[in-house]
Amino acid sequence: MLQQTRREFLKTTGLAAGALIMPQLALGRSKPSGKPNILVIMSDEHNASVLGCYGNDIVLTASLDGLARRGVTFESCYCNSPLCVPSRLSFTSGKYASRVSAWNNDCWLPTADYPSLPRAMNTAGYESILCGKMHYDKTRRYGFTELGNMNTSQKKGKGGRRKADDLEPKPGLSSRFDEFRTAGDSRILTHDRKVTDGTVKFLKNRKASDKPFFMLAGYIAPHFPLIVPEKYWRQYRGKVPMPKIPEGHLESQPRNYKHLRIGFNVEGVPDEIVRKGRELYYGLTQWLDEEIGKVLYAMENSEVADNTVVIYTTDHGENMGEHGLWWKNCLYEHASRVPLIVSWPARWKGGQRRTQACSLVDLMQTIAELGAADVPGDWNGDSMLRWLDEPGFEWKDLAVSEYYAHNIASGYAMIRKGRYKYVYHTPADASHPAERELYDLKSDPDEFNNLAGEERYKNRIDVLHAALVKEIAEHPDRTEQRCRTECAKGYGRQKKKRNT
Repeated sequence: MLQQTRREFLKTTGLAAGALIMPQLALGRSKPSGKPNILVIMSDEHNASVLGCYGNDIVLTASLDGLARRGVTFESCYCNSPLCVPSRLSFTSGKYASRVSAWNNDCWLPTADYPSLPRAMNTAGYESILCGKMHYDKTRRYGFTELGNMNTSQKKGKGGRRKADDLEPKPGLSSRFDEFRTAGDSRILTHDRKVTDGTVKFLKNRKASDKPFFMLAGYIAPHFPLIVPEKYWRQYRGKVPMPKIPEGHLESQPRNYKHLRIGFNVEGVPDEIVRKGRELYYGLTQWLDEEIGKVLYAMENSEVADNTVVIYTTDHGENMGEHGLWWKNCLYEHASRVPLIVSWPARWKGGQRRTQACSLVDLMQTIAELGAADVPGDWNGDSMLRWLDEPGFEWKDLAVSEYYAHNIASGYAMIRKGRYKYVYHTPADASHPAERELYDLKSDPDEFNNLAGEERYKNRIDVLHAALVKEIAEHPDRTEQRCRTECAKGYGRQKKKRNT
């Protein structure tokens, strides 16, 4: 296959992309009556910077770029935890991960009947449908009716541990790097094709007269293993730039990030592996975009097209070698910032952008308000519906994210407020005190200049720290101790007795 330029790619996909474009409606049009259907397309581990509509002129993402032209793109949306299960349980429950003890990938919500977004939507007259991944415990769906039985069927145990010492690198590299290759199929590609097929079939059969639906189509791509068909890798060979890592940057990082590099065995990854991994990630992102394009095409040719809100986002980002890190787990922009596109041309003119900070709990509240669903008063986040309706609305410009999972010395939490991002790393033990990060994202978007040690920023750090504690409703030091206690205790699941 010959390599394509971005223009050539858009030309070859023009018919499909054109079929997705709906007429743009002028601002000021009266709001549509009745409850809309809501389709959330959630991928896994999608770095927001690897999207054409987010300014990347290398990756070919015609479908999502088209959705952005018909919708509102949020430039500074954050996940509430840069790890699959905590992020997804936070979105499901409407609360920050620490408030529902979603510490790591081995967790579930406090009870099987815990108040959730799908349950609130069901009560409001919706049918809540899950097609694909949400990484729940095999016994729980929290109000979703599962379509196609494709979800991961894991059994949660709530294990966890901390590392305060032993910063010596392990020999060798992570085995995940062995799965940087091309192939026509993989467990992810197989799963995601089923998600596309199930979602397309659902949309084709849905009638305008049916009750409204809240559907979540859960893709795994572009999550590792980074295995893609050959043609998608060829498209990017030699085109993806290497990550920038200034001299001395890795040594200056907080202790936790050094732990992540060592714990995941990603120290000193050879350039050829870094380069290939980044190219494959771009290819897998393009592959995902084409699968999503099939869903969007089915939507636009369905009876429910005019009255359906389409939302695209992901559970967290991906590092791809930036800051010497891979996967997610940290609170740098590559892992914590996520794409968010909201499209409903019947109500909002396309091509709009919102630049202030928000997070996935705000998206959850927005979905609830769109469906006129009543949610508990103690849920986090704020609906962005008025902000969507009124670009000049005075939005709070705030987002919080937390990480209390594996391969770290202690948990940490972030607040983004305006142009500044503040990260607080809790004390690992008496010998390893708290550490802080402060970045001015306007002047330092790559987060290489930690301002936390400068005296002139002391007051700003105090203000941001107080705002973080207030938003989470608990000091992170207390959260870390609670995490350690609960992880040590576990769930104590009883084993089923065999029938005799």
